Amino acid sequence: MFWVFLCVEASAVRLLRIEQGGAFADLLSADCRENAIDDEMDYIQRTLGFRTNPLDARNTRLVTDIVAGVVRWKRYLDYLIFSLYNGATKVKNMEPLLQQILRIGVYEIVKLGMPPYAVVNENVTLARAALRAGAGNMVNGILRRVASDREKDMLPLPKVEGDNRSKARALSVKYSHPVWMVRRWMTYLGQEGAIQLMEWNNSPPSFSLRANSGRGVSRDDLVLLLNKLKVPHELSPHMTEFVRLSMGLQNVIQAGLLKEGICAVQDEAAGLVVSVVDPQPGETIIDCCAAPGGKALFMASRLQGQGSIIAIDVNQARLRVLEAAAKVQFLDSVVNACQDDIRSFAAGASIRADKVLLDAPCSGLGVLCKKPDLRWKRTLKDLEQLILLQDELLDAASLLVKPGGILVYSTCSVDPGENNERVESFLTRHPEFIVEAVHKYVPNEFISEEGFFISHPTKHFLDGAFAARLFRVSI
Repeated sequence: MFWVFLCVEASAVRLLRIEQGGAFADLLSADCRENAIDDEMDYIQRTLGFRTNPLDARNTRLVTDIVAGVVRWKRYLDYLIFSLYNGATKVKNMEPLLQQILRIGVYEIVKLGMPPYAVVNENVTLARAALRAGAGNMVNGILRRVASDREKDMLPLPKVEGDNRSKARALSVKYSHPVWMVRRWMTYLGQEGAIQLMEWNNSPPSFSLRANSGRGVSRDDLVLLLNKLKVPHELSPHMTEFVRLSMGLQNVIQAGLLKEGICAVQDEAAGLVVSVVDPQPGETIIDCCAAPGGKALFMASRLQGQGSIIAIDVNQARLRVLEAAAKVQFLDSVVNACQDDIRSFAAGASIRADKVLLDAPCSGLGVLCKKPDLRWKRTLKDLEQLILLQDELLDAASLLVKPGGILVYSTCSVDPGENNERVESFLTRHPEFIVEAVHKYVPNEFISEEGFFISHPTKHFLDGAFAARLFRVSI
């Protein structure tokens, strides 16, 4: 079971890096870099104090699954640890590495159903090697108790009872989400709707690939390549360029399909936002917050070499990623990157575009399944500040739309405060805009009563997303 020990080591160190501010997505993308293995092994050695062997492809996938699972479930895992350990008052002050080792062990036993004897042995061994004998004894006692209680179906769970505040606290533990999110979703969705959304957020993510028509690659071409790689897939029922994957993304990456620009990883919900924009050859389109460029490049592919995408973003490094991807996908002739804040750009620009997309900075509450660490980074205060920013960006973006043109406001959030409420507020400030219903652009199942595009994870089994199409009727 030596491979289990390696996975526990790597998982514990990755989790430490996330707790110390590292981005979950950045650590996962490191698996695909040529120098990632050496970098990770060096970091593990510095953290644990001893050298370990590199992970092979199978172990890398297991580490990724463990890390994602522990991040998702850490509130519930901590609840179990604190409930089952007699010295619970001291656990809150335990050293970070010991806490991660315990979380991993509890997760492997409770959620992965791994053999308890192997889990106990490997996590105890790591605690003793990286910390001290007493830490190993503590891990041994807690994990054995967890395994025993699980076998007897006696694991503790908070009771969901009392007023809404008490219920939200209990549900936040049971489904491992921040209390403020649970309370907000209970208000908007009801208790059962909130539970369904949290269950979705805790499920393994699936991914979609978009065939790059800019390089002349059709979905049929992409399907042939996936068949050769023996990657299971199914066709999107909503988008003719998209293919769904439930597994095998690493195989696609390792085969070079992304690097060569044959396809791109993009959720169908993001693709449907582009459908709401409806790019046409010859148009000038401004993407206000464009980087890293998924929607900008998809819009560019729809222009068929005629027209222009002006991709604006404040982050120069992310814009460089966009520019590199545009070259690989043969779209650089119609993509023009510009580093700027859209507010200052709009104030000084004379250009008026046919269409403007504001894919606004948002809470990301619609993509928590794919970004498990995001739930722990967001606060209610963040949401309130983002709402103010969204209003400012909408006002700026509106200045760039020519009379008779289109402004599309979109987010990857499921929160009405960031979505329809922002549009309603905008329309009161800007009577020169009206809502243009999206019936011509997306399937009916995605259209709200107000004529907006809404993708909800538990209804459509895609990322949560929102888009409103606004028509400028006058100067």
